[in-house]
Amino acid sequence: MRNQLPNQVSTKSRFRYNSPLVQVTLIGLVCFCCPGMFNALSGMGGGGQVNPTAANNANTALYTTFAIFGILGGGIYNILGPRLTLAAGCSTYVLYAGSFLYYNHKQHQSFAIVAGAVLGIGAGFLWAGEGAIMTSYPPPRRKGTYISLFWSIFNMGGVIGGLIPFILNYKRTEAASVNDGTYIGFMCFMIAGTLLSLAILPPSKVVRDDGTRCTHIKYSKVSTEAVEIGKLFFNWKMLLIAPAAWASNFFYSYQFNNVNGVLFNLRTRGLNNVFYWGAQMVGSIGIGYILDFSFQSRRKRGFAGIGIVAALGTAIWAGGLAKQVGYKHNDLPPKLDFKDSGSDFAGPFVLYFSYGLLDSMFQSMVYWVIGALADDSEILSRYVGFYKGVQSAGAAVAWQVDAHKVPLLSQLIVNWSLTTVSYPLLAILVMLAVKDDQKGEEPSINPASMDNNSKPV
Repeated sequence: MRNQLPNQVSTKSRFRYNSPLVQVTLIGLVCFCCPGMFNALSGMGGGGQVNPTAANNANTALYTTFAIFGILGGGIYNILGPRLTLAAGCSTYVLYAGSFLYYNHKQHQSFAIVAGAVLGIGAGFLWAGEGAIMTSYPPPRRKGTYISLFWSIFNMGGVIGGLIPFILNYKRTEAASVNDGTYIGFMCFMIAGTLLSLAILPPSKVVRDDGTRCTHIKYSKVSTEAVEIGKLFFNWKMLLIAPAAWASNFFYSYQFNNVNGVLFNLRTRGLNNVFYWGAQMVGSIGIGYILDFSFQSRRKRGFAGIGIVAALGTAIWAGGLAKQVGYKHNDLPPKLDFKDSGSDFAGPFVLYFSYGLLDSMFQSMVYWVIGALADDSEILSRYVGFYKGVQSAGAAVAWQVDAHKVPLLSQLIVNWSLTTVSYPLLAILVMLAVKDDQKGEEPSINPASMDNNSKPV
């Protein structure tokens, strides 16, 4: 048997604690507990309240601060490392859910708005860290598979989170808002996610099966990160990603408030969310397989993924248009119930399910493209931070669009147009920047060649 070099780590088991598989699974569980539950809460429409005004204003505050700290989050991650960054981010989700528990009793939206702004800061930390881990820890040829793994675990949070209001409010067919137990259940999961985030390893301690580590960087500096983040706004790759980033959360306010929130009663909205987030799991697995295994050429796999998402997206938004022409703000249809509405329930349910399918495929595709641009967590944390920042700026605008009662048909057309514009730009990016070999990537560093004096992030 060969003697191991001093800095090498055994890679015999894929399920060892410092393997990419275990670490991506852990970050998936963290997001299962925190943003997964947040998604379930938002997906009920109006944060589970009859009047969506408080939720719309809270989400506007959230995504405004998220737009800033999403962009800064990559630099913060490079300075603080994953544990502090993720734990700080996760704790703010607990505060947000608690603010709606308070609103259930006092009907004062000020606390919810402040909690939303704080959550925007925390979400910027969490998603920059998550993005860096998800795109840099896996081996380059299996990034689509690992993104699918993460997305499936993360969205299981939305499935479980959808069951909470469905079960706790099952007999409240005429209820306007969810009960206290719903918000308390969300908070318990979010606290668990905050504690679990402390188990994430820094990238310098994660070892792939081939013996390479995910990064060789030392602790970064504020000045370095400020300069590098500033450069992103002039980076042609990021400019091509920006429209997809803006579109990727813009449709949530429309889908949650004006499809699920308008068309269905309270308990059915909870059930719908189970399937909406379940559809996300199916979509991420499907597109992940295409992006990793459909062709030998990585560039061709990228083109195939973009083409399939574009075709599916066109069909789904066309179906949404057919439904949307039948109602508007001042002419809303009767609320549908999954038990009592018969065949009238099937069409809107399938549409909402399809929106979830498209969301996961669209975002998984964008993450795969970002992950194909580099192979080092220092670079990818900044790229993902930029993506989340632009994404959140779009979401902040979208929630105010809904708050100002913009015609529903106009909202649908804008959402459809934004996603459609993204596809050719992403295809250009794949054509120009994604290589079929690893020459275009930042190299992974073999542990044997690392500087013994270097510090982990």
